[in-house]
Amino acid sequence: MKYSKYSVVIIGSGVSGLYLAQKIANEKHLNDGILVVTKSELNISSSELAQGGIVAVLPELNKGDSISSHISDTIKAGCGLNDFNAVKFISQNSSCVIQNLINLGVEFDKNKDGKLSFALEAAHSMPRILHVKDATGRAIENVLIQKVRENEAIDIYENTSAIELLVDKSNSAKGVIVYNREADSYEAVYSNCVVLATGGVGQLFAHTTNPYVATGDGIALAYRAGAKVKNMEFIQFHPSALAISNKVSMPLVSEAVRGAGAKLCDCRGNYFAKDFDKRGELAPRDIVARAIYTTMLNNGDEYVYLDISQMGIEYFRERFPNIAKSCEDNGIDISDGLIPVIPAAHYFMGGIETNVYGETSIDNLYAIGECACSGFHGANRLASNSLLECAVGAYELADVLCQKNLDAPKNFDEKVKETLEKYRQDSLNICELEDVDIEDIKNKIKDIMWEGAGIIRNAKKLKNTKAELDVLLNALNSANCSHISDCYEAKNMLLVSSLIVEAALERENSIGAHYRDDFPSKPDSGGTSDTSNTGVNKNNGEVFAE
Repeated sequence: MKYSKYSVVIIGSGVSGLYLAQKIANEKHLNDGILVVTKSELNISSSELAQGGIVAVLPELNKGDSISSHISDTIKAGCGLNDFNAVKFISQNSSCVIQNLINLGVEFDKNKDGKLSFALEAAHSMPRILHVKDATGRAIENVLIQKVRENEAIDIYENTSAIELLVDKSNSAKGVIVYNREADSYEAVYSNCVVLATGGVGQLFAHTTNPYVATGDGIALAYRAGAKVKNMEFIQFHPSALAISNKVSMPLVSEAVRGAGAKLCDCRGNYFAKDFDKRGELAPRDIVARAIYTTMLNNGDEYVYLDISQMGIEYFRERFPNIAKSCEDNGIDISDGLIPVIPAAHYFMGGIETNVYGETSIDNLYAIGECACSGFHGANRLASNSLLECAVGAYELADVLCQKNLDAPKNFDEKVKETLEKYRQDSLNICELEDVDIEDIKNKIKDIMWEGAGIIRNAKKLKNTKAELDVLLNALNSANCSHISDCYEAKNMLLVSSLIVEAALERENSIGAHYRDDFPSKPDSGGTSDTSNTGVNKNNGEVFAE
C-alpha cells in the first residue's frame, strides 16, 4: 500500500471542489500541496451538466432585486425549513463570488447593450439567473479545470475512489484511504484537512439527470466515520428530463425553458399545469413534478410534452442550443414544438450536516456543495441556487482554511493505525465476486428506490423498500469483493438509500419535495405562496438588466 501526505485533500471535482482548490492554491503557500481526488475524469460531475444558470443577487446591476427578496424566495420554495442564517449568508456573498467567477474568465451571457442578461426561473419573484446559453455549469467547470490543471501546487488523482476516512479517537480527520482502479492499489493519504465535495444521489433512482458518478459516496464516507447527516428525505425530482430510455443519465430540459414560456401538455394536447397550481409551469419544482407524475399515472402515459411552440422554434434553438442538440442526438424532432419529458431525480437537499463554512461534526472534515446540508435549501431547492451554494461554500471555506496551519499530520493514534493495517492486509486478498452480479444489484437499487421512495411515498411502500434493500445488502455482503470499486459504490448506494428511506418513514407529513399520500398536506400551502412578477419587462420570457 502506498502512503502520501497533503495539506488539503478535496474529494470531488465539481464546481465546489475545483473552485476551492484553485482559490486556496492562489492565496496560501502550502508545504504539502493540495490533492483533488475524483472517481472518474476531472470533468465528470453534476456541475458540468447544470444548464439553467447561477443565481446572482446583484441589486446594483439588476434593478428591483435585493438580498431580502432572494431570501424570501428561497425560504418560500424551501417551505420554511431553511436555516435563515445560512440563506442570508449565501445570498449576501453572491455578489463577490459572481464577480470573482467573472474575473477568473467565466463569460456570462449579455444582452445587446453589453449588460449581463438575467433570466427568470420558477419560484423566483424576478429574473436573477446568470447563464452561459444553456450550459452554464460546463462553462464554469471548464474555466476551473484549466486553472486547476495549470497550478503546480495541485495534484489530481482521476479514476480514484475514496474508500474510508482516517479518523482518530479524538474525532479528528487525519486523511483518507483511496483506491486507484487502474493500478488496483490502495493509498493512505494523510492530511489534517479533508473536504468532501462529492455531489448528490441521483443514481439511486431509475430516472435521473445526474451523471453515473452521483451515487452518494461522500455521504456514505462521512456517515461511516460518525458524521451527522440531515434532511435525508428531501430529494428534488426535476419536472422535465428528456423522456428517453436505456440511458444511465437523462438529459435535462432546463427550468429556464419553462421560464422562457414553454407550457406542459399531456399526450392528448391538454394543458394541465394550472389544474394543480395557479402558477402553472412556474410553480416550485416539487409541485410541477407531482403534477406531471400524477398526469402520467392518470392517463397511463409514459411521458408528457413540453410545448415550446409559443416561444418560437428558432428562438428555442438559439437560446437553448445544447438542449436542441440533445433532442436531435436522441432522435426527437422538435419541429412540431413538442418535447417529451418526465420527472427525474435531480438534486439532494439533505446530506452531511454542516454550518455555512462547511464544518462537519468531525474535526478537520468539511463538506461543501450538494453532499453537504447547511440548511440553505430547506425542503425544496429554489432553481439555480445550487451552483450559487457550491461557489459560495467553496469561496468561504477557502478563506477559513487559509487562516489555519495545514501541515499534514506526523503522528497517529491506535485507531488510525488499525484502519491502516486493515487495508494493508486487504490489499493482499484476492477479490472474487462468486455468484453476485454487482451491476444487477445497482440496477435493482434504482428500480426499488424509484418505485418506493420516489415522487409519491407512503409507509407501506417505504417499509417494503427497506426490506428489499436489506436483501440486496445481504447478497452483496456474501461476495468477497472488498477492493473492487463497483462493490464499494454499490455498498454506498445501499447505505444512503437506507438512510433516505428511514428519514422518509420518520417524517409523517408532506412538505416540499417529500410527499406522502398517507399524510397529504393541504394543497401546497406552507411556504409555497404566490410570488409576483409585477413590473417585470419580459422579452420571450427573458429579462435584461437595465
